[in-house]
Amino acid sequence: MEVKLFFKYDFDTLCKAFIKEHLDALDISYAINSINEVTINENLQKDKQKTLSEALKKYGIEILTDQKATLVERIKHAIDKMLKDEKSKNLKLSAYLSDNLNYSYTYLSSVFSENTYTSIENYTILRKVDLAKEFMCNTDLTLTEIAYRLNYSSVAHLSGQFKKVTGLTPSAFQNIMKKKKDYNLQ
Repeated sequence: MEVKLFFKYDFDTLCKAFIKEHLDALDISYAINSINEVTINENLQKDKQKTLSEALKKYGIEILTDQKATLVERIKHAIDKMLKDEKSKNLKLSAYLSDNLNYSYTYLSSVFSENTYTSIENYTILRKVDLAKEFMCNTDLTLTEIAYRLNYSSVAHLSGQFKKVTGLTPSAFQNIMKKKKDYNLQ
């Protein structure tokens, strides 16, 4: 008999624990600031840095040395944090990013689009649609509740962006996921 297990995980916790394990294994003194930023509290020897880099690379994690690429990752992380934080949802994205990253929004926007070939606004829409899909698959929230959580002005606005990104309406997506889940339970 085949048994399928479904997992729900907190990406932030998972990443921090994973990085912590590898840093501890190499006996490196550090402080984890966020999932994509670690302060090393010692002069990191080249051999330890190489060992750490190779170990992390096996799991698709890369140590960034380019300042602009690092800033892009910080922008992405800040957007994700803002979208998941109830207290931040009514703030303007530009003000939130400027305040949290200590750069003008014009500069952040320029660096982001130069490195990703898309705008911060477009990336944010893609992340909101991804979160909407997560909510639809992993919770019993209604579309109205999802729209509210993601700070959409209406369900119609969420539906319009969802369809533009995925090619499906949210209800068509939910029906497909329900059929897939029902099929997997057979």
